[in-house]
Amino acid sequence: MFLTKMPIHTRKRGAVKLLSSPQAMHAAVQSAFPPRALEDAGGRTLWRIDRATNAETTLYLVSPVAPDLTHLVEQAGWQTGDSWRTRDYRNLLNRLAVGQVWAFRLTANPTFNGYKTGANWADTKPLAHVTAKQQEHWLLSRAERAGFRVPDQSHDVTSIRVTNRSTLRFTKGGHRVVIGTATFDGVLEVRDIDALSHTLTDGIGRAKAYGCGLLTLAPLTVVNEAKSTNTWFRGEQVCSPRLRG
Repeated sequence: MFLTKMPIHTRKRGAVKLLSSPQAMHAAVQSAFPPRALEDAGGRTLWRIDRATNAETTLYLVSPVAPDLTHLVEQAGWQTGDSWRTRDYRNLLNRLAVGQVWAFRLTANPTFNGYKTGANWADTKPLAHVTAKQQEHWLLSRAERAGFRVPDQSHDVTSIRVTNRSTLRFTKGGHRVVIGTATFDGVLEVRDIDALSHTLTDGIGRAKAYGCGLLTLAPLTVVNEAKSTNTWFRGEQVCSPRLRG
């Protein structure tokens, strides 16, 4: 597995298109791999767009094979310096241990099954949670099977909070699609290494093709120093997401 970071040049016309269309971004991400490479590797891709308070916008990508983002850089990236950086995700996965405490970030599509209007009792569809409290409860209810727990607020940073909420709207196959998203920042404790490793590489929740589901971790001490989760690699240490050589 590989973890990749690519800064986005938000003033480029191509970047504007990609950032406004989760379908276009999904297609661009998928085209970073040779035909059948993902199928042969037996994995999936997860991606997320982070928009920092300093106006930096960044694409994060987890994939079973290393991507070639040349086309994305030409369309929406910076062609000076490090256009993108990729690291072996096993450096993090192999260091996970029960009881470790990490800072985390996740953009997800918190939903529940609701009844369709005018339908019979067995006919349901996914509906979005709309309040921050509902969205937090959604994540907490999935934490155990995802391999972690969110501890009580006994650390210097809040254990969990919703830092951004938005609604994605687009048309797919002639049908209107609406996806409610929530970005969570917080602290987690590792409870099940295998389950958490699966979560980090397979994601949480629905709408994974459209930028949801990617959970990233950062050492809590680094986050406290930086007052954010915007850290990246230090040597072989995976600290998502700011790039360090």
